[in-house]
Amino acid sequence: MAKIAIKQIKSRINCPAVQKRTLDALGLKKMNHTVEHEDNASIRGMVKAVSHLVEVTKL
Repeated sequence: MAKIAIKQIKSRINCPAVQKRTLDALGLKKMNHTVEHEDNASIRGMVKAVSHLVEVTKL
């Protein structure tokens, strides 16, 4: 499968707890941290929920 790189570009401060838990589930712990995941529907859904906090690039 294709892979995507997800980078946190905005702070999680003042975000709702649901969005903080989504960032944790994606493996993002701090700003400018990048993780790689398979490009599937569940990951895309999580990225959509926090799209204002992250940046996505295809690998």
